[in-house]
Amino acid sequence: YTKSYSGLYCVGCEQFYTEDELVEGRCPEHGTVPELIEEENAFFRLSRYQQQLHDLIASDDLKVYPRERKNEVLRFIEAGLEDFSISRSRERAHGWGIPVPGDESQVMYVWVDALSNYITALDYATDGDDFQRYWLDSRDRVQVIGKGILRFHAIYWPAMLLSAGLPVPTHVVVHGYLTIDGQKMSKSLGNVVDPLAVAGDYRADPLRYYLLRDISPFNDGDFSVEKLLNRYRADLANDLGNLLNRTVSMIHRYRDGVVPGIDRALSDSIEDELVEVIGVASARVELAMAEYNPQEALAAIWEIVGRANAYVEVTAPWSLAKLEKDGAPAGRLDTVLTALTITLGRIAFLLEPFLPETSRKITDQLGSTSIGTPPTKGQRVAEPKPIFPRFEDA
Repeated sequence: YTKSYSGLYCVGCEQFYTEDELVEGRCPEHGTVPELIEEENAFFRLSRYQQQLHDLIASDDLKVYPRERKNEVLRFIEAGLEDFSISRSRERAHGWGIPVPGDESQVMYVWVDALSNYITALDYATDGDDFQRYWLDSRDRVQVIGKGILRFHAIYWPAMLLSAGLPVPTHVVVHGYLTIDGQKMSKSLGNVVDPLAVAGDYRADPLRYYLLRDISPFNDGDFSVEKLLNRYRADLANDLGNLLNRTVSMIHRYRDGVVPGIDRALSDSIEDELVEVIGVASARVELAMAEYNPQEALAAIWEIVGRANAYVEVTAPWSLAKLEKDGAPAGRLDTVLTALTITLGRIAFLLEPFLPETSRKITDQLGSTSIGTPPTKGQRVAEPKPIFPRFEDA
């Protein structure tokens, strides 16, 4: 339906705000003073879907992550949903936009066009195969969004789908902002960091690791190259890279580059501890990713890395090699080297979704044919080469 409307409009957000939503009279996202707009527009009857939306979100049929974002949406709905304008005058839109059917003086509100693109891109208009497969028949319809557009994706978009008789998203995963010195990173503010430039300087996997491990998937996180370098040196170079380099080097030094293997299951208490930590961490990774939390998943993987490094210190393969030279049986050193090789293979498997290049490098150095294939007795490892060299040497 159409009606005359007056409201405070932020051009950057493409959104109307009420007075109490502003911060000292300015847009909470962009810090700009919104314009007072008065015109006649087409409206969507959002109020009709208030109870239905509340029930969907409260019951987790439409599950909003994390819980505080779910509560935020529910509070907004409980305060009462108002119908919202879905068109703009052609004049205000400077002639850009999709004409409103039956009214050439108006164009569709950009957010209506943007949201419907989730299904129009799947050939919704022609009942295409992609729409059937990825929307109608899909068990999970997961949408990952920034917190600033939560209202559009958790309220406006589901209501539009309900009005069309279509399935709503099953999950809306809401992340925070990357900030610089505590300020939102934004093109309009000009404080952006080019991710391609950072990846070019420090490689993609270290950047991926830093962003996934250091910054919460749900809250704001402050980006800095210094923090990236700290994670690189401590976690990647010192913990993981050193573990791999030491293991492969010891296999070359003590077993001529061939994985010795053992003829029995790992039975020593220390090996049992490694088996246990791998099992527990693998379960934690699966649970974390079911909750859309890669930060927790990587923390679990680094439990294995840390335990494996401690295992090297406790077992002291160099001492076992010396004992062999003095006539001790070779079995103990074989067990230790095999346990480390198996552990690194499992680490590579778990890391693949997060650090694909690193996973492949670990696998290649272990001499495995593919990621996830357990190292076998007699397998020849590659020459040891640091996978996380100092940047000046990279």
